[in-house]
Amino acid sequence: MEVVIYVLKVYLLVFIAIVLLYMLRHFIFTFNRLFGRQKLYYQDILDDEVPFVTVLVPMHNEALVANQIMDRLMESDYPLDRLEIIPINDHSEDETKEIIDTYALKYAHVKPLHRLGDEHRGKANSLNDAMPLAKGEVIVVFDADYQPPNGIIRELAVGFKDPEVGAVMGRVLVENCGTNMLTMMLELERSGGYQVDQQARYNLNLIPQYGGTVGAYRKNLLIDMGGFDPNVLAEDTELTYKMYLNGWQVAYANRAECYEEMPENWMARAKQIRRWARGHNQVMFRYLVPLLSSKYLNFRKKVDGLLLIFIYMMPTMLFFGILSSLILFLSGNLEIFAGIVFLLFIVSLGAFGNFAPFFQIGVANFIDGRIKSLRLIPLFAFNFVFYMLYVSLGFWDALIDIFRKSEPLWSKTERHAKKGVKDA
Repeated sequence: MEVVIYVLKVYLLVFIAIVLLYMLRHFIFTFNRLFGRQKLYYQDILDDEVPFVTVLVPMHNEALVANQIMDRLMESDYPLDRLEIIPINDHSEDETKEIIDTYALKYAHVKPLHRLGDEHRGKANSLNDAMPLAKGEVIVVFDADYQPPNGIIRELAVGFKDPEVGAVMGRVLVENCGTNMLTMMLELERSGGYQVDQQARYNLNLIPQYGGTVGAYRKNLLIDMGGFDPNVLAEDTELTYKMYLNGWQVAYANRAECYEEMPENWMARAKQIRRWARGHNQVMFRYLVPLLSSKYLNFRKKVDGLLLIFIYMMPTMLFFGILSSLILFLSGNLEIFAGIVFLLFIVSLGAFGNFAPFFQIGVANFIDGRIKSLRLIPLFAFNFVFYMLYVSLGFWDALIDIFRKSEPLWSKTERHAKKGVKDA
């Protein structure tokens, strides 16, 4: 019994240290974004020799938004003799096929891929099937609910002038931010995640993350790495680690902005968060050891990679921390005052440190000029509890996937197709 008590106490101390490390990380990133030297992307490079680009748009039942993104892509200023667009119809049961076929009849550079019959479904499988058809040396990916502005393809493609860059990530903005309280809070989150977190990691030469949409990668690298694994739901996170573990870099283009449609109800957000957590933890189980043993990453990048890969495990660790404190208290090894202090400490640091509303989110939205929106920051304490539940479920899903032989099912986010499209 004494051994168990000792282990529980050590676990609590280790967990507190990890949470403090995350809080310090967010503070460093925020301080760097405010006062540090900002690393510029390659957007000021002027070069007529642009690479051949293939734009992939995976679609499954996207009739509500298919016209919107296709119209935007048709307005692109990228040279048509160096551009092709492949909308991927992944077993759609609505009018998605008819919509994209209409564009194919009008525009020669639109070449639809219809995935029908018994092929395995999902984004990873769709992207893999498009690789043999893609003529581009650079692959740009947009999800169907995105609204790419005119010059974004060129901005993403120019990053590959750097021979060390294997992938480029742009910035995501929220199109339907004014719909309700949820979308307003998601806009704050997105701002913090890109304006501060991604830019600071780029500034500090750490690990900015490829995000799966509004991003690009070298086609030959993906093929050499074996393509996307359909058993991993977070194909973007996996590609990030594959890039760094093979000696390549991910560039972050903060100015390459693109609007997306965010979930407008809490259950849709819950499903999205659970899927992200599941996929992210799948990557953690697979790449933790290779990350620690990589010859391409220095100590600082390994630490950042560890903190990035562990972030969706933190709510589960918090659950076990609370459970450990209760066991210690009920067994007489934790005084009630110390137990209450511990719980308040963990919850406050989890709410205000791990998800960084008072650091990254606050400063990012100050930079973006959303001063009035900062009044919503106290509500992130509720967000913390909400995320803790569904992120924890995602962790257990990923754990079960280790023993599951079939491919995980993709849970598609509900679309709303708001009118009044914005220009980034």
